[in-house]
Amino acid sequence: MANSSSGTIDYSESLLVHFRRIESLKQDALSYPSIDLNNRQLCDLELLLNRAFFPLNGYLDRKDYERVLEEMQLADGTVWPIPICLDIDEKTAGSLNRGDCLALNDGEGFMLAILTVSDIWQPDKRREALTVYGTDDTDLHPGVRRLYEQCGSWYIGGRLEGISLPIHYDFKEIRLTPSETHKKFTLNGWRKVIGFHTEAYLHCAHKEMIQKAARDAGGCIFLQPVVGLDHPGNLDHYTHVHCYQEIVKKFPKNMISLGLSPLASRQAGPREALWQAIIKKNYGCSHFIVETDHADPFASHLDHENFYPPHAAQKLVREYEDKTFIKMIPAMKMVYVEDQAQYMPEQEVESEMNVKSISSGELKRRLEEDLEIPEWFSYPEVVAELRRAFPPRSSQGFTVFISGLSGSGKSTLAKVLLVKFLEMRGRPVTLLDGDIVRRNLSSELNFSREHRNLNITRIGFVASEITKNGGIALCAPIAPFEEPRRANRELISRYGGYIEVYMATPIEVCEQRDRKGLYAKARAGKIKAFTGVSDPYTPPVNPEITIDTTEISPAEAAQEVFLYLVEQGYLR
Repeated sequence: MANSSSGTIDYSESLLVHFRRIESLKQDALSYPSIDLNNRQLCDLELLLNRAFFPLNGYLDRKDYERVLEEMQLADGTVWPIPICLDIDEKTAGSLNRGDCLALNDGEGFMLAILTVSDIWQPDKRREALTVYGTDDTDLHPGVRRLYEQCGSWYIGGRLEGISLPIHYDFKEIRLTPSETHKKFTLNGWRKVIGFHTEAYLHCAHKEMIQKAARDAGGCIFLQPVVGLDHPGNLDHYTHVHCYQEIVKKFPKNMISLGLSPLASRQAGPREALWQAIIKKNYGCSHFIVETDHADPFASHLDHENFYPPHAAQKLVREYEDKTFIKMIPAMKMVYVEDQAQYMPEQEVESEMNVKSISSGELKRRLEEDLEIPEWFSYPEVVAELRRAFPPRSSQGFTVFISGLSGSGKSTLAKVLLVKFLEMRGRPVTLLDGDIVRRNLSSELNFSREHRNLNITRIGFVASEITKNGGIALCAPIAPFEEPRRANRELISRYGGYIEVYMATPIEVCEQRDRKGLYAKARAGKIKAFTGVSDPYTPPVNPEITIDTTEISPAEAAQEVFLYLVEQGYLR
């Protein structure tokens, strides 16, 4: 609004109008249905509201969704490779109609936005998996597994009206929105800005690679790591950020800027690389560094072949440069040449040169065993942060997760281990036996597959908290299904050790030991959904230890577990 006397804009009045509009939205929203978003959905919402997902002004409707799947563009022809829809369950979908307003809240019920629903549909997840990820096999691709197992079965699209960005209490000074980065780059006089996306720890080779890319392109660097999707409470989140802050200090002043991204990665390879390029453009970048295996779900797994062909991501981002208006810079792998005591591009290394390297697996081993990490590989300040977050295995917490049929010896083994660990007095120990948990933590649950999985998930959460705080968790449920066991492994392994013990005692032996007569009652039909009789038990895929207690004592079984823990460095 113009001020008639001065000809200038009255920003105070403009802000007043804005706040009145927000308050009006909040009042109207009191009569709307609402849903609380999970962490993944909150990441998408934040990037929609702060315009990092420009040109989107809300969630895709079905027409845009279909076009994105088939042609990597919106209905109006704008390049967009990843579907951004709000996933909901069937019950919520059944309560909504086109034109309805829906309040979107964070996990604590704080209202963030109002969604005006323009479309509601049940997607073909198999088709989405094949077009976006290139496979519908949940065992081959973790992104597909998340799509099937963690995303709701219905999608809604529609326009958003923002009330507030999701609230963050940590690292506020580097949680920059696109408008803030544009302003910062302009004030710094940066015309060429090279975006670098990462979800990994950075070391000397990465610093040399990024600096060379900036030097070759004649630009400055915007380092924008993705951190903390499962924050708060994840120590790794803070360690990542502190390590990035140390890396930034190794660059010349006014050459690099650090900003955190709340992106929920799909690990969709080439499509995701193109998506990230568009996002970096929205943040003000003119160039984008793309790895040979960019956004590959197995990029850092030395024991697993990459899912996408090498250079496919680089090729796709370069192909769309004229439409996205951001240039692709291929990441150039740098290696340490001992003869010259410096890093060089791998392609310039001659056969007689002595090249040294440390893999991510070797770095992890050295941290776990408290071994030296040379300064040519990583900066001492970064190593100090890593050692603080990842102490040697002998100081870490760990979980022993014992799974098997009723009567296989799970509870007995767990009780023997409990006594042995208490005698050692090295770490606090907690027993999470199946019956104990059922009585104290999951008394309202029945024995349906859904409730069995929820029970195991609860056990996993408690065990992760014990492990995170340096204790020992002994879990001894039946846990008949692989899905929740795998989820527990992924959760607990972030914080310490995870040792899965499969009690492979045959069912005939288990029945002979059945002092409560449960098997007999199950076979007589008096107990429904009994594992091993009327319900299946799926053996673990890759347990650390397999024990058949048919001919060994509980003490001998415990000794097998102890020997493994000593071999792996958890016990001294």
